[in-house]
Amino acid sequence: MSGAVFAKSEKETKPAIKNVIILIPDGMSIDGTTLARWYKGGTPLALDSMASGLVRTYSADAAIADSAPAGTAFSTGFKSHTGYVGVLPDKADMPGVAPIKPGDEKTPVANVLEAAKLAGKSTGIISTSEIMHATPADFSAHYPDRSNYDAISEQQVYQGIDVVLGGGSKFFGADARKDKEDLLKEIKNLGYDYVTTPAAMKASKSNKLWGMFAPAALSYNMDRNPAEQPSLAEMTSKAIEVLSKNKNGFFLMVEGSKVDWAAHANDPTGIISDVLAFDDAVKTALDFAKKNQNTAIIASSDHGNGGITIGNAETTKGYDKEPLSTFIDPLKKAKMTGEGLESKLNADRSNILEVMEQYFGITGLTEEEIKSIKDAKPGSLNYVVGPLISKRAKIGWTTGGHTGGEVVLYTYSPTQDRLMGVVENTDLAKYMARVLGVDLAQTTKKLFVSAKEAYTAKGASFELDQTDVNNPVVVVKKGSNTLKLPVYKNIAVLNGKTIKLKNVVVYNGERTFVPQEAIDLIK
Repeated sequence: MSGAVFAKSEKETKPAIKNVIILIPDGMSIDGTTLARWYKGGTPLALDSMASGLVRTYSADAAIADSAPAGTAFSTGFKSHTGYVGVLPDKADMPGVAPIKPGDEKTPVANVLEAAKLAGKSTGIISTSEIMHATPADFSAHYPDRSNYDAISEQQVYQGIDVVLGGGSKFFGADARKDKEDLLKEIKNLGYDYVTTPAAMKASKSNKLWGMFAPAALSYNMDRNPAEQPSLAEMTSKAIEVLSKNKNGFFLMVEGSKVDWAAHANDPTGIISDVLAFDDAVKTALDFAKKNQNTAIIASSDHGNGGITIGNAETTKGYDKEPLSTFIDPLKKAKMTGEGLESKLNADRSNILEVMEQYFGITGLTEEEIKSIKDAKPGSLNYVVGPLISKRAKIGWTTGGHTGGEVVLYTYSPTQDRLMGVVENTDLAKYMARVLGVDLAQTTKKLFVSAKEAYTAKGASFELDQTDVNNPVVVVKKGSNTLKLPVYKNIAVLNGKTIKLKNVVVYNGERTFVPQEAIDLIK
């Protein structure tokens, strides 16, 4: 069903692709890109020179995808179900999608990062959301529930990723976790240089770098304090600096997470803020790739969001008479996003008129608009201010949710071996695996063996010890040998001796999957 086209150079003597960088502007629709371009004066985006096709975004059982299955398609080559991270769906009934074989439901499948790691490449993930949010999780963990942050973050810590940069530090401390594990301490024990400021990130000389710059998500770029949080471009630059030390190459995933969040809030200022920040990260990657000459870049949103349009119901008549300033000038007056506004309001929100005029250039608020700002719950002001700005800028929206249309595909390759045309989201994973010379199917066989079946076939006993329900352990016994495999870690303990595995043990809530090397420990 895929319409993927791979454009190749006519030259046979081509430089090898050793590195792949995928950049994902989560939830970015084409009108949002257009708006950001006009906002910066109409000059081209870094993305523009890379446009090569369209990506179909539907999931295994829905026309409109959630970020978890959309990212799973990008990372593994399989469409999945809403909320599922790095595992197969339990239902696949969209036209052209192969049905799920009985017994394969919710089973983990290898992602490009894991395959690159097995091939000896360095790996990294970057996100402006919490690092265990759906999209970065899709490239670093496996669980059929994107909201299970404990399971996802623990896998990320023990996954052996070389560079991890983003937000979400509060989810790694023992006090916030049901399993009571201090993952911040463990990150340091595993040899990472753990940093929390842009200065420390830039100064790091380590080959293993873990940076978290906020308790939860990072700020929108427009609201960001550069002394406290790095930009997406700065994180991308640092990751490339660290990962490119590996002569075997690297794989890097970069997500501009909050384009999606702004679209959910119908906040055009937030979209512009983070589309432009994302484009700066693309330029950073592209500049490296053009100089390096063995790096392929692929960029695509995982789905649209909000149904944003330049023009709304008020422009039904006279749309072709509206000057550009109609749409852009109200946006240019904003000095922050609706999220940033919260810190400028006093405790009783009695300064709404002054703040809206000072930071958004908005006067003449209606009583209804004033009340909506005053009554907005903490953390949701962008859901009020976004539509308020949109009305004045004649920006239209169809929904507060995701949309099902195609999104633009952007690619760069020094060999001109590029993914082009109208493609499936799963084609991105297949393309990345092919140019890196890795095999996702073989990686799945090596990393995700159904533990109970494999061990019992060897005549061993199998038990998932859930005495501590938040810290389950696989216990395998045969003869005088006892093997213990803590879930979500890359650790095996055979007769008291600790052995490091190439990948984590995965439990999907029903079954346990282990690397083949863990199976081989029982003779």
